[in-house]
Amino acid sequence: MKTNLAQPSRRLLRRMFFALIAAPAFVAFVTTPFAAAQAPDDDVWWPSEWGPDDERGAANLITPAKVLEAVSLIEEGRIYELGRVYEDGMPLVGNRHYSLTIPGLPTSGAAAEGGTVFNDELVSAEIGQVGTQFDGLGHIGVERDGDHIFYNGFRLSEFGTAYGLERLGIENVGVLFTRGVLIDVARYKGVDMLDESYVITVEDIEATLEMQGVSINEGDAVLFHTGWGQLWMVDNETYGGSPPGPGITAIRWLTDRRIVMTGGDTYPVEAVPGENPEDGIAGHEWLLVRNGVYNFENLDLSALAADGVYEFAFIFAPIKLKGATGSPGNPIAVR
Repeated sequence: MKTNLAQPSRRLLRRMFFALIAAPAFVAFVTTPFAAAQAPDDDVWWPSEWGPDDERGAANLITPAKVLEAVSLIEEGRIYELGRVYEDGMPLVGNRHYSLTIPGLPTSGAAAEGGTVFNDELVSAEIGQVGTQFDGLGHIGVERDGDHIFYNGFRLSEFGTAYGLERLGIENVGVLFTRGVLIDVARYKGVDMLDESYVITVEDIEATLEMQGVSINEGDAVLFHTGWGQLWMVDNETYGGSPPGPGITAIRWLTDRRIVMTGGDTYPVEAVPGENPEDGIAGHEWLLVRNGVYNFENLDLSALAADGVYEFAFIFAPIKLKGATGSPGNPIAVR
């Protein structure tokens, strides 16, 4: 199961992936040859159906009726935490980092004997892009004529600053409270974990949904259980290698159903290298840039899968980091 980094195509793929998503500030600022996909001049995917100023994308699909649909799924009151622990040594993409320190021990306190003392923490990280991470619409763009185009046609030259994005910041998303669907492809295939680089097809999705007795509806959050999450903090090298996931054909099929979000128990959610290694992270581009559909990476879906919970209320509120490309957090499923 170990990733063979001696294979040139695999090594090139990892360079492409890291170049595209591992920059500390903006993906478009990476200076490698693979910094962004080049979009043809006649390829226009904007304005958004929600208007030329929209910054929320598919989150607009979560209507009051959709919230009530999610609420109706809560029958037992059982809560599943889907977020990983943020800790030293967790798998990180490229040169990203994470550290937490408690300065002072205690950080400060009263001068008098018996006075109160307190501790603070100091966190250093690409905070929206480490651990369990929710990709916002300012995370991925494509290159065109020396500029970088993001969701709804917004140009990075017009909204990007070193101190935060002036458009598409994560603070615009709002709360995601919607119906969640787990697609347990590992169970459908009869394995604990899908093989590395396995591309989940439309046929896999349809057969798994039929086995589970559920469907995908407009506004859903769709989560993929591949079994890859069992490698987290056990075999980080393999975890960070070439994981399974949906290919671009399956991802297009999902957006045709007007979902609000994809998620999974791997670091990219989509398969690496996918259907065409030269396309890099084509799924990210299709989801975030062209359709305003969010992507939630490094989820812990093991308990949901073990209990056979395939539809549930999915709840997540991104941290309102003004101008950020993504958000950490602990999403929950409630059944």
